[in-house]
Amino acid sequence: MNNLKRYFLTSALLFAAICVALTSEAQNSNRIYQSYHKDNNQLIVVTNEGNYAIQFYDNNIVETSFIPKGEVCQKASTAVVMIPEKGIGKLVDKDSLLVFQSHGLAVLISKKPFGISYDYKNKRLIAEKNGYVKTDSSENIDFNIDKSEVLYGGGARVLGMNRRGYRLKLYNRADYGYGTHSELMNYSMPLVISSKKYAVHFDNAPIGYLDLDSKHNNTLRYETIGGRKTYQIIATDTWQDFTNQFTKLTGRQPMIARWALGNFASRFGYHSQKQVLRTIAEYRKDSIPVDAIIMDLYWFGKNLKGDMGNLAFYRDSFPNPEKMISQLNQEGVKSILITEPFILTTSKRWTEVEKENILGVDTFGNPYTFDFYFGHTGLIDVFKPKAISWFWNIYKGLVNKGIGGWWGDLGEPEVHPAALQHVNGSADEVHNIYGHYWAKLVFDGYRKDFPKQRPFILMRAGAVGSQRYGMIPWSGDVSRSWDGLKPQTEISLQMGMQGIAYMHSDLGGFAGDNLDDELYTRWLQYGVFQPIFRPHAQEAVPSEPVFRDEITKALAKKSIELRYQLMPYNYTLVFQNNQTGIPLMRPLFFEEPENKDLLSVSDTYLWGDAFLVSTITDPGLKQKQVYMPKNNVWFDFATDKRFEGGKTYSIPTAADHIPVFVRGGAFIPMIKGMQNSRDYSLKNFELHFYQDKTVAESEGQLYDDDGSTPEAYEKGKYELLKFHAIHNKNILILSLNSEPGKDYRTSDKTIQMIVHNINKKPKKVIMDKKAIAFDWDETTRELHFQGVLKSDNNVMFKIKLAK
Repeated sequence: MNNLKRYFLTSALLFAAICVALTSEAQNSNRIYQSYHKDNNQLIVVTNEGNYAIQFYDNNIVETSFIPKGEVCQKASTAVVMIPEKGIGKLVDKDSLLVFQSHGLAVLISKKPFGISYDYKNKRLIAEKNGYVKTDSSENIDFNIDKSEVLYGGGARVLGMNRRGYRLKLYNRADYGYGTHSELMNYSMPLVISSKKYAVHFDNAPIGYLDLDSKHNNTLRYETIGGRKTYQIIATDTWQDFTNQFTKLTGRQPMIARWALGNFASRFGYHSQKQVLRTIAEYRKDSIPVDAIIMDLYWFGKNLKGDMGNLAFYRDSFPNPEKMISQLNQEGVKSILITEPFILTTSKRWTEVEKENILGVDTFGNPYTFDFYFGHTGLIDVFKPKAISWFWNIYKGLVNKGIGGWWGDLGEPEVHPAALQHVNGSADEVHNIYGHYWAKLVFDGYRKDFPKQRPFILMRAGAVGSQRYGMIPWSGDVSRSWDGLKPQTEISLQMGMQGIAYMHSDLGGFAGDNLDDELYTRWLQYGVFQPIFRPHAQEAVPSEPVFRDEITKALAKKSIELRYQLMPYNYTLVFQNNQTGIPLMRPLFFEEPENKDLLSVSDTYLWGDAFLVSTITDPGLKQKQVYMPKNNVWFDFATDKRFEGGKTYSIPTAADHIPVFVRGGAFIPMIKGMQNSRDYSLKNFELHFYQDKTVAESEGQLYDDDGSTPEAYEKGKYELLKFHAIHNKNILILSLNSEPGKDYRTSDKTIQMIVHNINKKPKKVIMDKKAIAFDWDETTRELHFQGVLKSDNNVMFKIKLAK
């Protein structure tokens, strides 16, 4: 309470300055303050033009809604799932100012002239200019922003990390064959994130624009055709806490199945059952690990056009799909099918969907039909209960046949005429949440009918909060070119900040018949350190490594094997994202938020906390400039060369890997020899520790469960291994502790310890008070020894280093 009193006092001392600041900013002179009252957890501010409802969700999130005169309520949010905490907001009423505040945020309402601004810990974040203003064509809200702010957000775009200066259309639409610039893509979001570690989320579904100071007058504007007049402000001290808070507001990503971290066979597309089985046989022959194969639209028809909407195996080309799926499952390979929400009038289901009334309609209630690339079509109304049931029953039937996952394509929707009507609004009112609700349809279906199975839902269009439905989006039909590779890190880093942690790309590039082995190799090397490893492309030039030349195949195999070796580390990232919202790929400014030079960097990034990754996106590149974050030492993952942080280095490139570095003090668990995630086991694994005398103490963890049970952690069906290192003079102590869940049976684990950067042969290695054998390699400076972590115990290694 003393802290709160001090905050009130500080605010009171600032009132005069604040009032001057508010007066100097442009305000809506027609909006006149009249009164206020508290209504449960909300502050209601009454003006001549309508009411403002302001409420805190917690100390870091506040929501403001404007309800114009004549309107009673707003539709429910499609993005927010958090329940506001009670008793957060405290109110101070001064003569000219209302201050509604939490322990962090403060909403300042100037009575005359009327205005609203937001502070975080006594520092100005942002201020409304005019409040919501309705024009003949749109409803707008303007904010004043600092001239120095870097702005992120708006969904998936290719604009450079700093998106300030653009007016972005909010309308999900594919950009076929894009490269180094794309202002509109499959996944747009009405969300702005500032380099000042706050965000404004415009909590509204209809289409519109997000203007990030395109007129260079320090103005942020949201424009829409209508709907909710609500936004949330999220403000935090760190970027890690920002992603935590934002995903607490909009929902956390369920843990994906462990197999989804493996390698996918995928192309546009496999034409027959025979081709599918032959492809997987090639992976087996070449001993290249693989966990899934994705079947594009030829699974339901022979032709590219005319068959969409059949949603059943085409028996001429797939004579016994049940046998095919069973055989693949026996080999540990999941079958994934593409589906689209379009039912062509020439498809075998047209009469059925017309009769069942599951499509979007015209103003007379008849199925709305239109032409697009694949034929004359209708569109499933994924908001309509009857359509949800119909569509899900098709999925359910195929899951019962053994299908392991789903690819939802064209879900923007790719063509969505404005005159088409859905059960809950016009096409333009719900366009941007169509993919969101399609993912919800599949996710809810699994929870109901397959509650012991984690769904795999690959889709390219969604909305704010789609992560909570398990959506795994990809970056669309990227050009198969170096220009296509360049922006992929930007897209994934931006989306991770916006809650969408599994954004990834078609490895190798999708669009075009460009046969470039160096490009393909570099893209797959990057893919080791992106959320999903899925080469995919048009079929004229194969996307699968098994159909490339021997040199390219060997390089691809090395990347894929590394991907599998890192599965314990990567699966732990999946767990951390599920629990805290922290993205798997993280911008460098997460590490150094005060370093303005890093605010626009995307070609080098953090993979989890331990890895620093720098992509190669130019042919023939011999050197790559890489900045190493300060207050750390970094080790080259390939050579163990040591680098001091806080500097930029020119790193020589190599054909078989891109520049990757490990943080000093990091623990990296690895498993060798897997050909499939079925081989995954912690009964015998490697634990690499990157010791350095400058790192006195460090920690790590390894999460494990059965890889498939939904909410395994919440059910107590897990084990969490915690690693701890202490370096004091010439003694290095490594502790390994097991924390099993209440419903998890642990087993003994043989751990191959590899300690890096040991410059001299140690005097002794002690495990639980007993000296044990060890090997030290003078060339690699690696120390190797083995220990057993008993199921009912912990283990400690004490290493006496040579002076």
